[in-house]
Amino acid sequence: MAAPTHLSIALWAKSMTPFLNGIGAWAAEVDAELMRARTSGIDLLMLPEWMAAQWLSFAPGDLVGTAEVAWMAEQADAALAAVASAVARSGVALCAGTMPMAIEVAGKIEHRNRSFLILPDGRRFGQDKLTLTPTERDRQGWWIEPGESVEVIEWRGLRLAQIICLDIEQPSLAARLAPLDLDLLIVPSMTAKPSGYHRVLNCARARAVELMLPVAVVGTVGTRNAPSGTETNYGGAAVALPCEEVLGFDGHHADLAPVAETDGPGAVLMARDIPVGACRKLRGGGAEVWTGPWSADRLRIDARS
Repeated sequence: MAAPTHLSIALWAKSMTPFLNGIGAWAAEVDAELMRARTSGIDLLMLPEWMAAQWLSFAPGDLVGTAEVAWMAEQADAALAAVASAVARSGVALCAGTMPMAIEVAGKIEHRNRSFLILPDGRRFGQDKLTLTPTERDRQGWWIEPGESVEVIEWRGLRLAQIICLDIEQPSLAARLAPLDLDLLIVPSMTAKPSGYHRVLNCARARAVELMLPVAVVGTVGTRNAPSGTETNYGGAAVALPCEEVLGFDGHHADLAPVAETDGPGAVLMARDIPVGACRKLRGGGAEVWTGPWSADRLRIDARS
């Protein structure tokens, strides 16, 4: 199959504020958004990191800390199964955001913060977050273990990867991705403050320049309601491009202004006709100054006091 020259993505900056009455209510929202994406000519719908935290609005009232994580993980399989049929019916791929998943390691159960990409052909890809925040490594709170690998996904002749929130801020990870000839990075994110949102977005823009590809970022907004208390979110959405003349000079393709609160289930950025083909051609030659993947391994560092 010839790879498409353009891709259209709907980035759902989902609000955590509305209370849900079960996984069915969440799945119905996703189903409706997938069908709207289909009628709008969208190829992929993206949800943010930790979108599963909205499920805590109908969790048992005595949960706290790691018990919240374990309970969310117990809902994950049913949640994914509930939206898989809508993905198939709509023909729209779904990045379902992240949710905790329980896995057995050396005879013990641990949890990972995992993003799922579900394709209309039934394939499902999970990506664990690699770089964890202090909250995710708090023994009094959500104790999560980091992932150990990045999976390159082949879809419709394109090569893409899911990179979760803080992971996009790691230049060493970008250096490992550089030789892989990727066409797209999708970045589900959750940030509490404007500083966090702009860190993720600015690093995504840097990765777009460094890797000569589009980077799609979406975050949560609103107030998470859980048995252990509330937590605020500040987020938006954007698709960043390399800063090249043929792509419009400034690296901006589409942006949804970040907010702390929003009405209803959250705003959706319809990022149409992302030029994945033009970026692919630039990676093959013709960029203004980009010379392709570059390694600093040959350099000597002279550190003088």
